[in-house]
Amino acid sequence: MDSSSLTCKKLTVIAVLAVLIQVFGLALFVLGFFPVKPALSGFSGVESFYPPGADSAEFQNTTNLSDSQLKYLYQELSLVPPLFDRLILMVIDGLPAEFVLGKDGEPPPKPFQEAMPYTQSLLSKGRAIGYHAKAAPPTVTMPRLKAMVSGAVGGFLDVAFNFNTQALLDDNIIVQFLKVGWKLVMHGDDTWLKLFPGMFSRHDGASSFFVKDTVQVDQNVSRHLVDELSRADWSLLILHYLGLDHVGHLGGRSSVLMAPKLREMDEVIKMIDLNSLPTNNNDQGRTLLLVVSDHGMTENGNHGGSSFEETDSLALFIGPTKFGSTSGTPNKANQVDLASTLALLFGVPIPKNNVGMLMPETFKSLTVDQQLRLLELNSWQLLRLLEAQLPGLVCENFSCDNFRDDGSERTRGYSNLEETFCCLYMKASDLHRSWKSGEEKRSASGDNRHSVLMAYHNFLRTASEWLSHRATDKPVGQLIFGVAAMLVSCLILLSLLFLLGKQVFSEQNQQFSSANNDLSWWHLDEVFILVVIVIVVISMGSSSLVEEEQYIWHFMTSSLYLLSLRKVMQHIVTRTEQNTSATLGLKTNDYIQICSIFVILISGRFLRGWHQGGVNWTNLPDISKWLEQVGSTYIKLFQLVSVIILVNISLVSLMWSRRSKKNFMTVVSLMHLFPGWLVLHYITKYQDVAFSTGSYDATLMAQIIYVVLGFCSTAIVVAVPWCIPFQNRTVSVPEVQRKAWGLCFRDSAYVIGLSYVYYWSLLQLLLQQPVNSMPVLFLFLQVLACIWYSSGSNQHRRQWVEVAALYYMGMAGHFGLGNTNTLATIDVAGAFIGVLNHSTILSGVLMFIITYASPMLYLLSMVMYNSVKDTSSFIISEKGNIGSLLKRTLGFPCLVPLGLNSILLIAYTIVLLLMRNHLFVWSVFSPKFLYICATTVCVCVGVSVVASTMIYISLVLTYREKLHTHTD
Repeated sequence: MDSSSLTCKKLTVIAVLAVLIQVFGLALFVLGFFPVKPALSGFSGVESFYPPGADSAEFQNTTNLSDSQLKYLYQELSLVPPLFDRLILMVIDGLPAEFVLGKDGEPPPKPFQEAMPYTQSLLSKGRAIGYHAKAAPPTVTMPRLKAMVSGAVGGFLDVAFNFNTQALLDDNIIVQFLKVGWKLVMHGDDTWLKLFPGMFSRHDGASSFFVKDTVQVDQNVSRHLVDELSRADWSLLILHYLGLDHVGHLGGRSSVLMAPKLREMDEVIKMIDLNSLPTNNNDQGRTLLLVVSDHGMTENGNHGGSSFEETDSLALFIGPTKFGSTSGTPNKANQVDLASTLALLFGVPIPKNNVGMLMPETFKSLTVDQQLRLLELNSWQLLRLLEAQLPGLVCENFSCDNFRDDGSERTRGYSNLEETFCCLYMKASDLHRSWKSGEEKRSASGDNRHSVLMAYHNFLRTASEWLSHRATDKPVGQLIFGVAAMLVSCLILLSLLFLLGKQVFSEQNQQFSSANNDLSWWHLDEVFILVVIVIVVISMGSSSLVEEEQYIWHFMTSSLYLLSLRKVMQHIVTRTEQNTSATLGLKTNDYIQICSIFVILISGRFLRGWHQGGVNWTNLPDISKWLEQVGSTYIKLFQLVSVIILVNISLVSLMWSRRSKKNFMTVVSLMHLFPGWLVLHYITKYQDVAFSTGSYDATLMAQIIYVVLGFCSTAIVVAVPWCIPFQNRTVSVPEVQRKAWGLCFRDSAYVIGLSYVYYWSLLQLLLQQPVNSMPVLFLFLQVLACIWYSSGSNQHRRQWVEVAALYYMGMAGHFGLGNTNTLATIDVAGAFIGVLNHSTILSGVLMFIITYASPMLYLLSMVMYNSVKDTSSFIISEKGNIGSLLKRTLGFPCLVPLGLNSILLIAYTIVLLLMRNHLFVWSVFSPKFLYICATTVCVCVGVSVVASTMIYISLVLTYREKLHTHTD
């Protein structure tokens, strides 16, 4: 396609088509790379108590058996009587194991240790045994509950399904308990009700996403305790406490509410334990209290990633008598080990898709024969799963005569995985068979017993690790097709960008004299823009640079504007050397540009030092940590100052639109002032109680602010193009009319663009964490400085460079607000400001608004950016053709963000495909890919808003011009 034939209509149609192709390809890739994890269908039954490959004719028909008959059949086949009869599963959401068990051999922090005296006494007496149960990422509630009850590792996209939980259809211990006649009761997080609909005889659910509530959400659980503990009609009681997780989201690990909440949980454990002890001597049976957490939390209270703090979940077994080792050294396990351990403790089949191994310390009270029998059952279950995953796993085909397990890497030295697994299993099975046949020699040979136990443990550990880390088979054809579609989309967008740039370059060569034809040369800042993309793409292949991406953006944006400062100074020096006298306008323009660059650099430095982002350096001091240490009073002071400065700057900026009607601009100023006052009022009166119980007034006030912001922004967008007056309407000279049209167009874009940026910043001051108020103000100042810098650079800076610079600033600001490439930094608490009843969609939208505050701010500023560009020479109002104007005003502001994002998207998609077997594919590369997908949505939404606004302004002004012409 020739650049001269690139009309506005063609540009729009092809660009929209390219975006649709990109979305289609991205959807294909996401569904292919993150599929729903395949699982074995059906539920375990009597076959679990027979070795794999056993003749099914030997299995007893259980179709006509009652629940109690099936229960006794399982016990008979198991050969090991259940250790317990009833289970109380207490889930303390978000509790890190180190709060109870300590870390690296050190006891828990003293405030937390003193907050849980009863629990610590149980551990010291040996009545409780604790585990650091490592949770797999993503560390959010729903997939972690699935892992605990099914023993299976869920898919990574469970982090998205966490907000819209569906029923669990895979085999799990809840269903196994139901099959033997257990009656189930649940109080707490309603995720259980969504996972297991209709399975609980009694329940009282509470939403886990309403993080403002830290008190009532737990009281709703504890109020049922006395009644439930006095009843004998249940076998499984689930108590899911959410308050501690909510405390973390609101104030982090060091919150003043953390120790009181731990004390409250300790009292609950004490009440349950003291009320359960009598039941162990009567017909209600022996009761096991299992205290678990679904995940941990970072220092600031968030979770979702793969750091030790987030994956360090608790598993605490509390029995009626001495239960486990009293060595004082906490045990380590995986969270998926809970399913097989509970199944064997209570004599039911292990779920089919379980990849965990039993926790051996919980079975120390059993005889050696019984322990070996349970290890055998666990081995049979994992061997069946291995046979389903590896079709070539037929142990009769392998000879393991030369097999040695010397403690080295177990998969090394063998021809394939199948041989390794078979040899490890057959070694354990042969030793077990030899043990059973040599009863008379057992007492004299403790080494033989140890050998059998170790052989089973080696097989179970090897199989469990492989099954847990095995990458799900991916449809290669679908992935390649998705990548190809995104690549085609990227090439189309870049081709459009190249053709548009070529056309603009040709027009500029005609406009400017030969003295200014330096546009034909590539300047340093233009080359640097491309270098930034290359560096970012290269860095995507390094897990460390992905974790610390913020350093790249901060450094590159600062360097870019230092180059811009150098360029401005060069023009001043060149003008001086040529003895060219500068007019007052040129001197003013130089001062504005230099001051704008300094505002950008200084604000950027504050943003860089406000948060120590990333993963590896979050412990270093920064401004936000200092503010949190000095107290909330200073943070609130910064908030108030930020709002006041923001409102005043917006009012002053409105004065620059001097061609507007005075009365109309007064109304616009009031529409800026009133929402600012509301936000100021909310911060002073309601912010402190926004997350407390009974915060209805605060919620209502936030909703009022949402409505006012929405109304004011809509009203300004709709009304401004109609109310900005045409200048010199009585003059019939076409050039004067075109200039008047252009001035009205620029004024409309200026007022609307400024309103977009201002209202978005006000919304962020309401939603962001209080400590982020000043960074929001710095972002607002940076946007205005970037716009004013661009207003004077028409002759020595290309438009695509300016738009790319705005895009880069948006990315730097994204990290400046404390965001990272881990899911743990997503601000969940802010997503519930103004939300009275939990709404997945509304909270999701608010979460997106908070996370992408900076990129969207800079995208919205494109409307204001267009207002500072002289567009009068591109308007052909005589023919009513506004295509030339729209192509020049929307071409680069829309194509550059879309093109840059498409480069990063396709580059990282290829990186993710190449890294699919990398050790950190799920913990580092996959979360980053989700962020890039969300950034793609942000860019598409932002570009759509900008395009719609500019098209609306143009259509209204054209319609007004036609009315004026007909009237005359």
